[in-house]
Amino acid sequence: MAKVGKKYAAAAKMIDREKRYGMVEAFGLVPKLKVSTKFDETVDIAVRLGVDPKHADQMVRGAVNLPHGTGKTVRVVVFAKGDKAKEAQDAGATFVGAEDLVAKIQTENWLDFDAAVATPDMMGVIGKIARILGPRGLMPNPKVGTVTTDVAKAVRELKGGRVEFRVEKSGIVHAPIGKVSFGSEKLQENARALIEILIKLKPASAKGTYVKSISVSSTMGPALKLDTNDVQAHLGAK
Repeated sequence: MAKVGKKYAAAAKMIDREKRYGMVEAFGLVPKLKVSTKFDETVDIAVRLGVDPKHADQMVRGAVNLPHGTGKTVRVVVFAKGDKAKEAQDAGATFVGAEDLVAKIQTENWLDFDAAVATPDMMGVIGKIARILGPRGLMPNPKVGTVTTDVAKAVRELKGGRVEFRVEKSGIVHAPIGKVSFGSEKLQENARALIEILIKLKPASAKGTYVKSISVSSTMGPALKLDTNDVQAHLGAK
């Protein structure tokens, strides 16, 4: 058995691994389970869905604007020209460019950004670096609103706490919902925002239980399992 640190072991003793916690109790505990005192740990949520991502009609993918943001400074690049490039700059984009930006990424392997936005007319040019951006989750996509003519809105949303998600092969959606320092209430509200979107995106072809399990954890702390019935009761979902 792998050894764990004393702080992790102490945090693990505070929870019951077999218990399914209600929303209020779980998010009241999460900030107390942090292990590091050197940085503000990120709180992540993992939702296992009753879907089979191998089937295109059961691929769950989207984005959510977290009401309290992620607590992270997001670096956004925008592929645009002319007036749209200026709109992106005015909105706070970290870097704006067109063919020059594509060349920078292609020749220098420059990837010092967290998200990318593009105007529709730039997608043909960006196709040259799709193999670089795609595997890193940085490829602009109209399905999540990062291919758009309203680049200013996209930049503001991404910098303000917009989180993109995509179900993994195992049927799990992982996403950050804030920092430990946010406290219980803000983390709950961010979690509800994400779960509400996931429920709205339920594929028509998905059968049986859709939300199978939910767990939350800080970067270095132990995970807490949530009571899915309690979570959906908080959402007003059936």
